Amino acid sequence: MVKEVAESCVESVMMEMVSAYSNRFYANKPELAARRIEAIGYQVGHQLSERYTMERPRFSDHLEAIKFICKDFWSELFKKQIDNLKTNHRGTFVLQDNRFRWLTRMSIDPVPVTVTDSSSQDPPAVATENKAEQATSMHLYFPCGIIRGALSNLGIPCAVSADMSNLPSCSFVIRIKV
Repeated sequence: MVKEVAESCVESVMMEMVSAYSNRFYANKPELAARRIEAIGYQVGHQLSERYTMERPRFSDHLEAIKFICKDFWSELFKKQIDNLKTNHRGTFVLQDNRFRWLTRMSIDPVPVTVTDSSSQDPPAVATENKAEQATSMHLYFPCGIIRGALSNLGIPCAVSADMSNLPSCSFVIRIKV
């Protein structure tokens, strides 16, 4: 019971943080809002990684650290492991979560396609769908920051991006910087 309350509090804080940065602080500058949300996630990931690896020896290579993120770190955060890990063995890793907890209550409502005259540049249906998708994607900057912060604490500089083409499934792409 206590964990359910704690998890719901974390979800609520994250949703409110995204809303505040997207709609109030940086309403006209979504790229600045995204950067700030990712920076907060970075700090959280850095501190959590420090806490979760305190009793462990340092990882010997990138793959070992990524496996730690997929198994132990993800289990601590989301009570489940990453569903799939892929790599090209050249510094790119794709972490697939088929039911990403922070996206389970979100949806991008299908917008009915409206027929407009051909002189229109941007049909209203497309504009509405893009806004909904952008609002949902703002919620992924925080977990991207968490992953980047955790790996940074493990001595692995990287860039992290997310793909949410099939909600609530989500893929995180990690590119190791050399």
